[in-house]
Amino acid sequence: MAAHLKKRVYEEFSKVVQIPHEEAPAKKLRLSKPSKSAALHVDLCKATNSTDALQYLLQFARKPVEAESVEGVIRILLEHYYKETDNSVRLKIASLLGLLSKTHGFSPDCIVDDAINTLGNEKSHQVLAQLLDTLLVIGAQLPESPAVRLRLIEVACKHLSDTYFGVRNKCLQLLGCVGMVDAPLTKDSEAPGTSSAPGGGRDVQGIISEYCSDQDPRVRTAALKAMLQLHERGMKINQIIYEQVCRLLSDDYEQVRSAAVQMVWVLSHLYPESIVPIPSSNEEIRLVDDAFGKISHMVSDGSWMVRVQAAKTLGSMQQVSPHFLEQTLDKKLMSDLRRKRTAHERAKELFASGEFSSGRKWADDAPKERLDSNTVNLIASGACGAFVHGLEDEMFEVRIAAVEALCQLARSSPSFAEKCLDFLVDMFNDEIEEVRLQSIHVLRQISTHITLREDQLDTVLAVLEDSSRDIREALHELLCYTNVSTKECIQLALLELLKNLSKYPTDRNSVWKCLKFLGSRHPTLVLPLVPELLSTHPYFDTPEPDMDDPACILQSRRPLCALLFALQGSKLVGIWF
Repeated sequence: MAAHLKKRVYEEFSKVVQIPHEEAPAKKLRLSKPSKSAALHVDLCKATNSTDALQYLLQFARKPVEAESVEGVIRILLEHYYKETDNSVRLKIASLLGLLSKTHGFSPDCIVDDAINTLGNEKSHQVLAQLLDTLLVIGAQLPESPAVRLRLIEVACKHLSDTYFGVRNKCLQLLGCVGMVDAPLTKDSEAPGTSSAPGGGRDVQGIISEYCSDQDPRVRTAALKAMLQLHERGMKINQIIYEQVCRLLSDDYEQVRSAAVQMVWVLSHLYPESIVPIPSSNEEIRLVDDAFGKISHMVSDGSWMVRVQAAKTLGSMQQVSPHFLEQTLDKKLMSDLRRKRTAHERAKELFASGEFSSGRKWADDAPKERLDSNTVNLIASGACGAFVHGLEDEMFEVRIAAVEALCQLARSSPSFAEKCLDFLVDMFNDEIEEVRLQSIHVLRQISTHITLREDQLDTVLAVLEDSSRDIREALHELLCYTNVSTKECIQLALLELLKNLSKYPTDRNSVWKCLKFLGSRHPTLVLPLVPELLSTHPYFDTPEPDMDDPACILQSRRPLCALLFALQGSKLVGIWF
């Protein structure tokens, strides 16, 4: 028994305990990123001359910078900026400041004061313009900071009197980016050399408008674009600048005229019902009508880019009076847009001249219907037939813009759609495929307002001979949704579509779809043509033609069902079946 217990004790103490093997933890390496600011500082310190420094800056501009390193890099750049004497290096540093301010995740409010301080001692106009561009970037990044906005406005107004056009341009852009129309400026913020309004400070719009008459056309353009930027930011432009902007429509510089067209369009939408006087006359008209006439005159501008913009702008002026709208389709001035002097006015003029009727000349004091150029004052004579000039322009871009503008105006005015139909149909014969295609699309969009006559349909169907499949398919779609006036038009369309099918067999599905919708839109016009379309008689019954022949649509009842079934259950079909 004792030996048995001793054996059990030995067994218990002889058990093997296995300890699980623990893997040694891997050593973590901390990879430290080299400091961008330190690397830049080392590179700039190694530069022995301005050329080397410029090369280092160009290399640095190609490298990405993290948001947390931007502020340190900017400090290094500013430190080197104050030490550098070469204008090209300072110009590149100013450019990098603006580029770094756009870094995602970085707020440039911490560098506003430093960027403004760099302007104080700068003598180079190019560097000054680049620094203002950097402030423009900062202002765009901080639109909700009123303190920053006021400081930037003050800086812009301070440098508006600079002799270099680039500096004035950047100042105007800065005012357009951060300026407020309703907030008057303090006397410290006003531009030097400008006269403040009596009884209070001047606003940003008043300062910008003064530079619309600047001697440099680039500054005039920048002033107009600053006004447009204020409008895009939701500021309401005052009507007082309308006459000044209208004078810029005759500027010698095409960029000024282009910006003036946009500005006139903006004012016509802000104050459409305002009454404006007509120059050299006592008459008054609505501002939108006057603006429409002035922009119509720009369709004959010497620059094709201005003509394109003027034509596009006309399409969005839908509040204009109908008689002004119709005048754009007639090169001769309509009688309702002419102002005739009354008999009292003519007698007053005769009395003022010291002359009187001698009685020897028959009816020398009778009312005269003859009009001279001074009596045409409701709309400029150059604006007459604006769309006619646009559709006949030598540049196809202008013709396309005129076609699109006609479409926009015709969609909102059925009567105008009827009047411009002939002009749009004539564009089907244009030499440029893009113009023809756009004309077809435009006619399709206004198809609910128009009905084609036979002569117009003849011009439209002539396009089926076009070698472009896009043109033919667009015309098939147009015929699906267009109304025609007579049964002869239906017959003419059917014959031309069959010719199209014979010449281009791949158009089969498109042609049959066109026939289907053409018949469904004109059931009463198709009905009298059914006996002629069937063209069969039981006495002269002929063998069944080949069904694979596309032309058999006229010789067989079955293909003709594609046209007759288009009546879609009309009671008229029941007469024949």
